[in-house]
Amino acid sequence: MTPTTIAMVVEGQGEVAALPVLVRRMAAELAPGSWVDLPRPYRVNRGTLVGAGGLETVVAAVAEQVGPAGGVLIMIDADDDCPAELGPRLLGRARAVCPGLAVSVVLANREFEAWFLAAAPSLSGERGLAQGLECPVDVEKPRHCKGWLSAHRTDGRSYKPVSDQAALAALVNLRMARKYSPSFDKFWRDVGHLLTGEEQ
Repeated sequence: MTPTTIAMVVEGQGEVAALPVLVRRMAAELAPGSWVDLPRPYRVNRGTLVGAGGLETVVAAVAEQVGPAGGVLIMIDADDDCPAELGPRLLGRARAVCPGLAVSVVLANREFEAWFLAAAPSLSGERGLAQGLECPVDVEKPRHCKGWLSAHRTDGRSYKPVSDQAALAALVNLRMARKYSPSFDKFWRDVGHLLTGEEQ
């Protein structure tokens, strides 16, 4: 069986470990029995990716890891940018580098951690978080999702992406996150397309 290789590009240190966890969980649902190869994500700061020439250089580098069955997944935080505007611009630039390669650009609105807020009830009592968590009214509005997670811990510790992000990615309810976070729903559909070649 030929593996499906997905080369990943991220901006944060926590995502280096967390993004493969999410993709593997999704692969188990969307493409059961498939062989998915996930090289260690390529980490580059957001300014470099968004700036002139940075994205093109990164895509050209990671594309070498991908064979005919696979693609490139670029995932960054939207921060204060509009995902519907910045995402297509970045995607166009990425596709221009390797026209025949499947490429996806996903912007977590506003942060990766917003996806945890979208499924907060599923994380109740985990990693020091309080019992009985509820989703914020609009999970993609808070600017400081990491602060929300810290404020809802009961163990006296702060949320740390490097130590907590991958662990929460392994626990979060994916379907709940998809229901309440439009950017996670896009992430789900894009990863599904990279895995199967079909629209999700």
